[in-house]
Amino acid sequence: MTEFKIPELGENIATGDVTKVLVNVGDTITREQPVLELETDKATIEVPSSVAGVVKEIRVKKGDKVKVGAVVLTVDAPASGNGDRAAAAKTPPPDAAPSLDAPPAAPQPASAPAQASGSSRVVPMPVRPFDSAQGRQMQEPAPAPAAAPPPPARADGRAAPASPAVRRLAREIGVNINDVEGTGPNGRITQEDVKEQARRILSSVGSAGVGAGTMARPARQLPDFSKFGEVDRQAWTNIRRVTSEHLSYAWNTIPHVTQFDKADVTELEVLRKRHKEQVSKAGGNLTVTAMLVRILATAVRKFPQFNASIDTERGEIVYKKYVNIGVAVDTDRGLLVPIIRNADEKNITQIAVELNQLAEKARDRKLTADDMSGGSITISNLGGIGGTYFTPIVNWPEVAILGVSRGAIEPVWKDGKFEPVQRLPLSLSYDHRVIDGADAMRFLRWVVEAIEQPFLLSLVG
Repeated sequence: MTEFKIPELGENIATGDVTKVLVNVGDTITREQPVLELETDKATIEVPSSVAGVVKEIRVKKGDKVKVGAVVLTVDAPASGNGDRAAAAKTPPPDAAPSLDAPPAAPQPASAPAQASGSSRVVPMPVRPFDSAQGRQMQEPAPAPAAAPPPPARADGRAAPASPAVRRLAREIGVNINDVEGTGPNGRITQEDVKEQARRILSSVGSAGVGAGTMARPARQLPDFSKFGEVDRQAWTNIRRVTSEHLSYAWNTIPHVTQFDKADVTELEVLRKRHKEQVSKAGGNLTVTAMLVRILATAVRKFPQFNASIDTERGEIVYKKYVNIGVAVDTDRGLLVPIIRNADEKNITQIAVELNQLAEKARDRKLTADDMSGGSITISNLGGIGGTYFTPIVNWPEVAILGVSRGAIEPVWKDGKFEPVQRLPLSLSYDHRVIDGADAMRFLRWVVEAIEQPFLLSLVG
């Protein structure tokens, strides 16, 4: 008999909820055949079998929460199944992978500590970034020094008993590992202990914020709503719960500022309608979002402080040399943020085709963690629904997000008379620790001019 265990599901994914069991006892399965469907905090994925044979026992059912390394079924494998058994034995224990319930590192959910390595450039926080649009070094006051990292040991002088993966999780979600009480063998700290500590912090702080210098508020108990009428209680899905934790962390951690502007999209709309059939033949949909992805990809090259992240633990700003644009997508399961990678190296047709493919994967619940990690900056387009302006929350660990609302034809005074002009409302939210108001306005004006003068993108792009 061979056991099939849950394999590694992707970066920062350690558990998932079983939504479907795709095989039955007595079925003959082959390697790579999907046997389970799991919903994680980032996507719904099919789990393929690494063994072949006849299913003898199924140890999970719909609704169960399973961890990486958990045995889900046993198979009466042929003689060659020894290789499968050896592969299954190599499956890492649940404690070896980062947590599902931690705030996503990229929108992904979003999500991003991996962004701080590889091709990234790291400089100390007090250094002001170079403003390439104005050709000058910024002389405004540098940010205050970052808070000191937590002490390396507890009050009794002993190091907290935790694995490197658990320590990394604690750093990523802002929990002092020395404050966590371990429930594992000999008091060892597990990922669940870190997550529980984070939940206690969030519940006690409430809307007052997370971090040093904030005044915690006691959690307030909800009233008994059933006294007023019928109610229906439903458990949060993984995606909704983690989105809540991620956005709460971003809102409480990042000093947000939002600036607004409008772009004349009259000429852009003419070009879009003229070329949409050509892009459709290539397999894409020429939308304003696709065009904005390309514009933002160029903009963050011109303004590198918008393609950065803050490493508060080391007191540094990480400037990324890659350009990956996130696009917030509204789904029936919650907000997802798939990534267009290396968007600055792709033309608008390629971006439109890739966006179409990602939208199909989102609808079919096939987005993976890799599809939603590593973003530089995010676009949230609500224009298809309506509204004028809104204040999007920065998708931590990014430092800026562009909100797009519905365009409308407005009368604009030109050459001594009013003319009808189609204008697009834009909302730019940013992290004021890295980006100053004047730089944000220069960035937003550059985006507006690129929208209003499409030739500019070809000229500088």
